[in-house]
Amino acid sequence: MRIVDVCAFYAPRGGGVKTYVERKLQAGAEAGHEIIILAPSDDDRVVERQGGGRIVMLPARRFPLDRRYSYFDDERSLHAMLDRLQPDLVEASSPWASAAMVARWQGCAPRALIMHADPLSAYAYRWFGPVLSRERIDRGFDWFWRHLRRLDQSFDLVVSASESLSKRLANGGLQRVATLPMGVEPGWFTPMKRNEALRARLLKRCGLPVEATLMLGVGRHAPEKRWPQVIEAVTSAGYRNPVGLVLVGDGRERARVRRAAANNPHIQLLAPIHDRNRLGEMLASADVLVHGCEAETFCMVAAEARASGIPIIVPDEGGASDQASQGVGFRYRAAQTDSLAAAITDFLESDPAMQRQRATTLAASTMTMDDHFRQLFHAYRQIGSRDLHVA
Repeated sequence: MRIVDVCAFYAPRGGGVKTYVERKLQAGAEAGHEIIILAPSDDDRVVERQGGGRIVMLPARRFPLDRRYSYFDDERSLHAMLDRLQPDLVEASSPWASAAMVARWQGCAPRALIMHADPLSAYAYRWFGPVLSRERIDRGFDWFWRHLRRLDQSFDLVVSASESLSKRLANGGLQRVATLPMGVEPGWFTPMKRNEALRARLLKRCGLPVEATLMLGVGRHAPEKRWPQVIEAVTSAGYRNPVGLVLVGDGRERARVRRAAANNPHIQLLAPIHDRNRLGEMLASADVLVHGCEAETFCMVAAEARASGIPIIVPDEGGASDQASQGVGFRYRAAQTDSLAAAITDFLESDPAMQRQRATTLAASTMTMDDHFRQLFHAYRQIGSRDLHVA
């Protein structure tokens, strides 16, 4: 099959979506499919991938809130490129305007919507959740639910990476949702990469001895990641137990994150780590991963932590919550600092070494991206054989 991914969130210096795209290109080639990533960019170049597939850049405007990204703003140009590429199946990787553009394309190829984003959790529920019920927020944003239901009728498949998101989509009236967890990139994340010397160095940077607990947070400095809340909760739990937090990432909220961490010498902020081997070593060398975002559709870093053999502390909503299964994680009430601090304290007082041993034992059961793509391509073959597309 020739699969064209209209990938609005792809950027050469992006995060989880870029990792997903790079592996998809390789997995598609190995499975005998031609994968073409159609991405918005500053120019119109084509990048041929050595292992197979290509990335076609379509000129588009820069996204004003994050200059690393562009967004599709010319529907006619997008349709013309799809006509030129003649796909056997089209993916849309964003539930925003680009998905509607794909839905309106007059080509006959079946199409799938990949829910790489959960806008209601990332924005509406976060903004209004403190004062309104989820039901009232959904009613207020019924225009977006109507938009999703229209997409559901225009696409043959809506792919969700977590059961929690699938359930909300189904409750919102979508009928073509399938749960296909994304999985971790194989080869990089394993308990075998644990490095006690690295752990000791990181704790030393936090001003703590090796007997302390090393917590790790990884992700963009963005409002929905809630790093100031994580920092506050770690600081609170640290009054009773020696805890160091290393936070890896950067972003437009960097100043706010730095202010939150300024008065705690046991918290260290590190730049993003793009080297997968280094990231795998850091994850395996930590004692626990802590995460603050309830708007994840899958939560790649939590899955990577599980594959690295460390327990996780995550909110009880969103894709991160799905990762805390089989006794390898602690959940807390999403967006509640006190609840997160209590979960951290529970972890610290529940024998962290035993928790890590349990996580290490279960690490090999973590689903990989290759498993995900086998399931995804199988679903696409079924779509093609049934010819279910609804115009």
